[in-house]
Amino acid sequence: MRILAACLLLLGGAVGAWGAERVVNIFNWSDYIDPRALEDFTRETGVKVVYDTYDSNEILETRLLAGSSGYDVVVPSATFLQRQIKAGVYRPLDKSKLKNIDNVWPEIAQRLARYDPSNAHAAPYMWFTTGVAYNVAKIKERIGDKPIASWDQVLKPENLRKFADCGVYVLDSPEDMFSIALNYLKLDPNSKEPGDIRRAADLLSGLRRHIKKFHSSEYINALANGDICLAIGWAGDSFQARNRAREAANGVEINYVIPQEGTLMSIDSLAIPKDAPHPDEAHLFIDYLLRPEVAARNTKIANFANGVAASRPLVDKEIAENPAIYPDAATMKRLFTVTAPDQPLQKVVTREWTRVKTGR
Repeated sequence: MRILAACLLLLGGAVGAWGAERVVNIFNWSDYIDPRALEDFTRETGVKVVYDTYDSNEILETRLLAGSSGYDVVVPSATFLQRQIKAGVYRPLDKSKLKNIDNVWPEIAQRLARYDPSNAHAAPYMWFTTGVAYNVAKIKERIGDKPIASWDQVLKPENLRKFADCGVYVLDSPEDMFSIALNYLKLDPNSKEPGDIRRAADLLSGLRRHIKKFHSSEYINALANGDICLAIGWAGDSFQARNRAREAANGVEINYVIPQEGTLMSIDSLAIPKDAPHPDEAHLFIDYLLRPEVAARNTKIANFANGVAASRPLVDKEIAENPAIYPDAATMKRLFTVTAPDQPLQKVVTREWTRVKTGR
């Protein structure tokens, strides 16, 4: 028996007692984890990681609702998590298998509980804001030394048109864009009134002629390469663009701002589909991500604040002290969250978002 155990250890533990390879299938956002952390997880546990990526919540939801996705751990945004829990998509977490669950940041867990009562089905992974990323030099050429500071500068057609010639990308995310537009219009960003959604769509569709593309990941490289000059995007992605430009030494300087009117705060979570083929390995992987040192590594790569409070002292100072990634108390008060629309309203949202993207 000891000889067998030694052999299994030499094999990295990847083969179970019956000779089956241990696997965990992950479906996560693009550029959202340290690849070396995956290698270290396999080296430590013997569990092989099969890792796929997506760039919209809608892609993930389609896979999950179809059933038999084959994934063991997925990373839905909180509003989608809320709706998917109601649809019976997820299994409750077995917290007896999550020895690191106490590392979760209490404030972030409390905010996530708005979508997942008692944090029964998910643990927080990353949290972030939606704001404006821009090419410093190209924006200065068009509006002078006055920095981007307000949603006025991008949500008014006469202002956005100043940047159209150098390229504008916008998130392909109705959740982000409608809530920001509603807040800008001094309406409830979490409004469930169809009329309010239409008012937000009216505002955004008026910008369509000045927008080069709606996409939720391509703006990273487009900014880094200098192909566009402005994007409404997520904080972490925007700083990834900045870092890629620096690594390329191409002279492109990227800045990111949370506009003074406030913006959406989002939380991405770690959850296990109800039909996950490897639930034990899924819990093992989630527990691994909740280690402070692992969470810090992932934040370094992704440039998103993570949900593990004890990781912050381990995060690079440039990130940990960046108020656009880890906002100060005053900024936190200007951040809002939204909940998932019900099915009838979702149809309105989908229809109105199509109208925004076509400009009709």
